[in-house]
Amino acid sequence: MRLIQNDSLKQRFSAESHFEEQFSFPVLANTRLVFFPANSTLIHENAASPDLFYLVRGRTKLSHTLANGKTLITGFFTPPCFLGEMELIDPTSPAFAVQAIEDCWCLALTKAPIATQLLNDPVFLRHICIYLTHKDVSNLTQAARNQGFTAAQRLAAFILLTENHGQYHEQHTQVAQYLGISYRHLLYVIADFLRQGYLVKTPTGYRIHDRAALHRLAHDLAD
Repeated sequence: MRLIQNDSLKQRFSAESHFEEQFSFPVLANTRLVFFPANSTLIHENAASPDLFYLVRGRTKLSHTLANGKTLITGFFTPPCFLGEMELIDPTSPAFAVQAIEDCWCLALTKAPIATQLLNDPVFLRHICIYLTHKDVSNLTQAARNQGFTAAQRLAAFILLTENHGQYHEQHTQVAQYLGISYRHLLYVIADFLRQGYLVKTPTGYRIHDRAALHRLAHDLAD
């Protein structure tokens, strides 16, 4: 995490994302603008962040490690949205890992000095309730997609969601779990994407070669 000392940029991000509208009291003076490079960790698993983040640019993924050591991808975040709000509302809830897919910019508030004020702020709590409702709907939608769309369609959408500058390098085991297909089935679909020229194998993963084809495959999932 890198602190960005640029008030004009902070104010611009705040205005564009309607940050101040999330609260009933002034917060911008106590807000920091922070930057996370791609692949860095915003929130570590089982280590609650002292900050409440408001993602204003970039994409992140949420993951959780099971008792058997397997790491599961459980969701994605796109701006604008809060990160670390669950640990504020319920300090006993386990913190899941949040990782930057691409370069991310966040507005950050230190929780401790204003925790009580936040938990008694009807404006903030209303926005959190709406956000959590949308998250539940998103989870249900993902479950429905796993039943209603082909593996190729879902993988195309997943690649477009997780690529960074045309590079895709997610772990196959985690992707198969998230898409609800077997590891072998995933490898079969990726091999087909290579044969079709959608992807090109690289030493670190894959490079998107035909973005338009992936968008055509993923088109129905965006409806």
